[in-house]
Amino acid sequence: MNLEQKVGEELKKAIKEGDQIRMDALRSIRASILEFKKSGIGREMNEEDEIKILNSLAKKRKEAIEMYEQGGRIDLAEKERKELEIIKQFLPEQLSEEEIRKIVASIIQELNASSPSELGKVMGRAMKDLKGKADGSLVQSIARELLTQTSK
Repeated sequence: MNLEQKVGEELKKAIKEGDQIRMDALRSIRASILEFKKSGIGREMNEEDEIKILNSLAKKRKEAIEMYEQGGRIDLAEKERKELEIIKQFLPEQLSEEEIRKIVASIIQELNASSPSELGKVMGRAMKDLKGKADGSLVQSIARELLTQTSK
């Protein structure tokens, strides 16, 4: 079952249960899928496209949470947090910080990177290897930390 079908089934359940937050989150996923289909790419959506869409929606929720919290709107931040959790259910299992640290360390070794100036090279490879399995900002902070340690 592809993402569109899963979202459709979950949306039907949410409507029956009257779960408004779940309906909103699922409708935003469905809207993004429809937007992709109408974009004129001329091919079926693959798993990588699905992950891109979900990551984009998750990133928007994280940014909204941050903005609402800065503005003192805890109620709206909480709604966004709940929607983020629903979106995450459709993403592949995220790696732990420890697992990410091991992978990034091995990439640094493999590329013989030794200074923070090589962050771009390490990040390019890391994000390719960890696509959909790890948050980019977390990967970047770990890579920066490890590169700083190796340059000393």
